[in-house]
Amino acid sequence: MNTLIAPETDQRRPEFPTQQPRIEVVAPLAPGDEAILTPAALDFLAALHDRFAHTRHELLARRLQTRVDAANGRDPKFLPETEWIRLDPEWRVAGAAPGLEDRRVEITGPTDRKMAINALNSGARVWLADQEDATSPTWGNVIGGQRSLYDFLRGQLEYTSPEGKEYRVTAERTPTIVFRPRGWHLVEKHLRFHDRAGRSMSASGSLVDFGLYFFHNAEALIAQGSGPYFYLPKLESHLEARLWNDVFVFAQQELGLPQGTVRATVLIETIQAAFEMEEILFELREHCAGLNAGRWDYIFSIIKTFRSRGRRWVLPDRTQITMTVPFMRAYTELLVSTAHRRGAYAIGGMSAFIPDRRNPEVTERALEKVALDKRREAGDGFDGSWVAHPDLIATAKAEFDAVLGERPNQLDRLREDVEVGAADLLDIPSAGGEVSDAGVVDNIAIAIRYIESWLRGVGAAAIDHLMEDAATAEISRSQIWQWLDNNTVTAEGTRIDQTSIVASMAAAVAALPRFEGDRFDDAISVFREVALAPEFPTFLTVGAYARFF
Repeated sequence: MNTLIAPETDQRRPEFPTQQPRIEVVAPLAPGDEAILTPAALDFLAALHDRFAHTRHELLARRLQTRVDAANGRDPKFLPETEWIRLDPEWRVAGAAPGLEDRRVEITGPTDRKMAINALNSGARVWLADQEDATSPTWGNVIGGQRSLYDFLRGQLEYTSPEGKEYRVTAERTPTIVFRPRGWHLVEKHLRFHDRAGRSMSASGSLVDFGLYFFHNAEALIAQGSGPYFYLPKLESHLEARLWNDVFVFAQQELGLPQGTVRATVLIETIQAAFEMEEILFELREHCAGLNAGRWDYIFSIIKTFRSRGRRWVLPDRTQITMTVPFMRAYTELLVSTAHRRGAYAIGGMSAFIPDRRNPEVTERALEKVALDKRREAGDGFDGSWVAHPDLIATAKAEFDAVLGERPNQLDRLREDVEVGAADLLDIPSAGGEVSDAGVVDNIAIAIRYIESWLRGVGAAAIDHLMEDAATAEISRSQIWQWLDNNTVTAEGTRIDQTSIVASMAAAVAALPRFEGDRFDDAISVFREVALAPEFPTFLTVGAYARFF
């Protein structure tokens, strides 16, 4: 009997050449930048991207599907597959870490040298060092902000203005730093990630901001009695929180730090995240300190999610969307009760009113409104809140002192009286109010003026005695888009269409404070793209960054 024997074959998979992942700097460096962009720091960024860039892209694709579902009428909901997390009464988050025990007043602001020094001298308990909505992401701002923090932690932060005024950190007690990196959706185009297959892509803004700050400063922060603490922005699901947690675990392993050294406070500033607060806390529980009510981005998220649902979902003038409208009350009440149930701090949002030292009447009105806002938050159970200006710290502190006294927090207020369901979070039509001709012009003017400031590299701009950042500008431009898409009729009887918008833009543009070297022409162009185009860009900053930075 003859036996046929098959010829020998190589069953191994073909080998493809791979290369070492790396980060390439594709922008010029200013003097001193080499202290931040060291070979070791770039290797750390490359390791982060090698490990997590793919998951980030998958989650961004998931966001896109969620947006399509919402446009087709599918509401956000409490997830049935994670109900076991919500029903389990036992688990808690890590909670406060050194320097985060008392957070009654936090000051927010960008990380340029002057603003950093002012924040560090402010007397606030915490400084939200913001590389996100309050920072225009010029290459100079991105690396300059890292240098500000690097220098402060090494006792060498100072600044001299063009007029010759000198700024130094003089406070005996400086605020605990909580650093806010950019959101998952943003890129850093001045750094290129080359993966193992040889593909090149813009680096993740989130991983760049986090990675540089953590790599250079984690050990110095611990040595000075605090630690690497972060605010996490723009999350839309617990899976995005899981990704951050994985980043923290990996980063601590790489630097040889104990697991749980990192602390994160999550901004609940999307309607999707509002339905997954407990799951977000659960994913981050070994590294989580609290939740924050990011009110302005939350309003933007509401408009963006339901923008095409019809006139029932159209919101009134921006000034009429207060924290006391039913859907905003439901959101903040649920946040406090959820956070405290799991041992997490609940931090209130930023009131946009700011004082004017040259105008006592404006200052008095701002202080009254801020006091009312912080009194409501303290009474609702929040453990602290944000201000955007040093002159507001005393007012906010007084309101929280009146409730907290000598206690560092009110975690014992579990708010078991709160019962918030999906219908309450989605009760957008009950906001009431109206759209006015003046509201249209104001939104156009605010958006254009902020975009102009942002294009010049200033990400937090005082406009008409309000502190505007990317989040508030997003509200202004997205309302224009929604009103236009729904042919909204104003209280004065004006139908908002292309003809009326052209007229309103003309009125807004005529009143712009033009000056030598301004970027208003570019800002008007950006505004047209993000507010008047048929398709709604998810973020105004994405296209403008790609085009101008």
